[in-house]
Amino acid sequence: MSDLLYLYGLIPTKEAKEKPLPSMNGFDGEGELYTIEIGEVTAIVCNLPRNEYSEETIKDRVENDMDWLQEKAFHHHETVLMVSKLYTIIPLKFCTLYKNEDSLKSTIEGNRNKLKMTFEQLDGNEEWNVKIYCDDKLLKEQVSESNPSIEAKRKEISELPKGRQFFEKKKIDQLIDRELENEKNRLCEEVHEKLKEHSLHGNIKKNWSKDVTGRQEHMAWNSVFLLPASKVDEFVEEIKQYEEELGHAGWKVEASGPWPPYHFSSFS
Repeated sequence: MSDLLYLYGLIPTKEAKEKPLPSMNGFDGEGELYTIEIGEVTAIVCNLPRNEYSEETIKDRVENDMDWLQEKAFHHHETVLMVSKLYTIIPLKFCTLYKNEDSLKSTIEGNRNKLKMTFEQLDGNEEWNVKIYCDDKLLKEQVSESNPSIEAKRKEISELPKGRQFFEKKKIDQLIDRELENEKNRLCEEVHEKLKEHSLHGNIKKNWSKDVTGRQEHMAWNSVFLLPASKVDEFVEEIKQYEEELGHAGWKVEASGPWPPYHFSSFS
């Protein structure tokens, strides 16, 4: 019985011929990665024993063996990241398996035009991530003290009879919370649009909770950008400027990259 193919990513054959793939351990920790040339596209794969890595077995491990999942997901991420530093890569999702080489070749050949366009988009460009965090407590104090809508509401309440003031003041906290969210969105959107000027594409992602980030500050914004390599330095410099300008007000703007272009090279 032939082995399964675990697919890490696709690279241009021209680049694969210019720079051979270095020795790297495969998914099972025993075999090694190798390449399969399919016309202008080269696949980076490793072999996996079919009896040990069936769809049912992998599903069970993913759902019930957290240690295994963390180890293998880390391996996949680190391997794709290493390859992305050597070649223009279309990275594949964790645990992308093919029954045999013919199945893989058929998929590649059926998507030849899409792959060509994707490689052209990625060539010379890098994926970067930007996360914006804020100290809600500090920002809430600033909003409470300086927001025109809140000041107007306070003035309106002060002119009411004493009996009504008590109940109306409770609405101030609700108004402050709304204005806090408005201020966070306003500033984050402003930063995002400004950073997009350096990029080819800029997408907004879902924010992470504190349980995921392990930080005290709330994540207010999460985005990814596809940047020309020539624009990276000025992109990072602009983020440093935001850090200096906004840090005193409880904001943190952080960039990381380059990453494998998962968000700009969807392929399955």
